[in-house]
Amino acid sequence: MNRPTRPTRRPPVAFGPRPLVAVAVAALVALTSAGSVAAPDPAPTAAPAPGVAAAAAVRPPPRPPEAQVRWRRSGAVGRPYRGRLVGGVRLPAEGTTFVTVDPVERTSPSPAWRRYGTDRLVRVVLRVAREHQAAHPGAPRLVVGDLSRPRGGRFGPEFGGDGHRSHQNGLDVDVYYPRRDGREQVPTSVRQLDRRLAQELVDRFVRAGAEHVFVGPRTRLRGPAKVVMVLHNHDDHLHVRIRPSAGGRR
Repeated sequence: MNRPTRPTRRPPVAFGPRPLVAVAVAALVALTSAGSVAAPDPAPTAAPAPGVAAAAAVRPPPRPPEAQVRWRRSGAVGRPYRGRLVGGVRLPAEGTTFVTVDPVERTSPSPAWRRYGTDRLVRVVLRVAREHQAAHPGAPRLVVGDLSRPRGGRFGPEFGGDGHRSHQNGLDVDVYYPRRDGREQVPTSVRQLDRRLAQELVDRFVRAGAEHVFVGPRTRLRGPAKVVMVLHNHDDHLHVRIRPSAGGRR
């Protein structure tokens, strides 16, 4: 009986690294033994132009419109209802504490040619608007209507709406009463008025040296006799007339 033959054992095959892998491993070992591998230098970044960063850091914030008024000495010639304006100063279209409204179109801002007054009148408007905003930070800005034309003179119906009999020598300004709903618009009814804020406005203009403040008969606003006076067609705005500065009216 034949015995089964045992399979011939083959010598074990040695699995060494592939040539490319072996080369990489050898190179890594060599670099490691020589010291740590240095990372490549980062790509150079463009340096800012000299002085640019410093200029950006010290650049002042933009000035508000009311700080950009072109001031000059003005003169109110004649009377408010028969006069003219010399060296008029233009009130900006709007500012941080006020906005202007065209009383004819009821749009904002008012055209530039309707916003001229004496330098003193413009200063009074800006001062009252600033004080009003400081006392009532949440209140609407002061809504300003007509002042005078660039050289004063007639400002009648030919310039839109009912026109003005006065507003001729840069001493008059119309200011609309604050609204209870906080809108910076012309009120259409006395029921819309914030009477408390309106009375404070009257008082502020009186303290600022107003010669007259005309108010509507239905507003129930009050003030010193012969200064605060009731006048028809003034239920939506107060009409302020300031005294001319010394030597300001000729």
